[in-house]
Amino acid sequence: MNQPTVTSRFAPLPAACAVSSDPGEPLTKRQHSEPPHAYRAPFQRDRARIIHARAFRRLAGKTQVFTHGYSDHYRSRLTHTIEVTQLARTIAAALGLNGDLTESLALVHDIGHPPFGHAGERALDEAMQAHGLRFDHNLHALRIVTAFEQRYAAFPGLNLTLGVREGIVKHSRDYDPVEHPELAEYFLDRQPPLEAQLIDLADEIAYLTADFDDGFSSGILNLAHVRDHVALFERYYAPMAAQYQAAAPERLIDESLKRMLNAFTGDLITRSEEALAEAGIANLAQVRDAGRRLVALSSEMETLRREAKQYLSTHLYESDAVTPEHERARRIITSLYECLVRDPSLLPANCATALTVEGAPRTVADYIAGMTDPFLLAQYERYRALCDS
Repeated sequence: MNQPTVTSRFAPLPAACAVSSDPGEPLTKRQHSEPPHAYRAPFQRDRARIIHARAFRRLAGKTQVFTHGYSDHYRSRLTHTIEVTQLARTIAAALGLNGDLTESLALVHDIGHPPFGHAGERALDEAMQAHGLRFDHNLHALRIVTAFEQRYAAFPGLNLTLGVREGIVKHSRDYDPVEHPELAEYFLDRQPPLEAQLIDLADEIAYLTADFDDGFSSGILNLAHVRDHVALFERYYAPMAAQYQAAAPERLIDESLKRMLNAFTGDLITRSEEALAEAGIANLAQVRDAGRRLVALSSEMETLRREAKQYLSTHLYESDAVTPEHERARRIITSLYECLVRDPSLLPANCATALTVEGAPRTVADYIAGMTDPFLLAQYERYRALCDS
């Protein structure tokens, strides 16, 4: 059976729709002035800085869906990031966009996530609300790359380009300029470039297919039940089963999930080309002034995406097999957070300046958000008597 293909009816996007890598372009500007590199463009330098960052390395020890106790085969936050990066680069190439900027944004898109995945993020946000604060992984990622990473003598942070910093802030949501005046330089009243727009859907496509894969491997998802309730999966599984009757179900699942991923990706490319053509978009300024995001799935595929996502939410993310681990993570994060806020002297010495400037509730949140799953558990065990007192 042939793989789903991209059947675009449109010419390639005008080159002016892509963000330019010319060092003179506004989006290549850095917070702190640096001379151009001899043989690397600005976004290529950003990509390297992200890959070499400590926060990026720590993604290897952070949960995607399954915690480290399950198996070595399941995705971590880092392997998920690599998959999103591969997919995003493919989409950018098909649309004629800036691949280096796209790759940098994909690599950095989850760098602000705390340990234990979305359960950890919810727990940290809830704990902070008791102190009048909130946790937002996009804004935390911005803090990481502008302040927390310390690798240069001349400035704090990674000194990434404006284009990458804007994409960190805006790739998955919009922020109200009135509520966030500190983000004024990121064009909050305008749409992000297409390179940033595509990251959110590349992320969705990557984790939907990957989570089905890990869900089947874990034994939590039932093949017959998925076939009955996830239309896009059955669209590809049924003919594969008919064609390869002697194949193991695992191989048919693999083939079906690959075709699901390709179907989403091809549809995204085609529908985005259509949207740009219909709106008469010919340059980046028009992308920014469009009033809506132009990178999107067709209505049919969006419906199928929502169905698949809801299925995973009900039968995997909220399943009896996974929920106890998420609840354990919530209890540990909440307990450790409250313990460290009560006694900030337990924090490392290098937190002293942040405590003075930011206060204990924010500093403790930043500290916990940077932890890997194993380090969080180790810190909790270290202070368990104090935390549970």
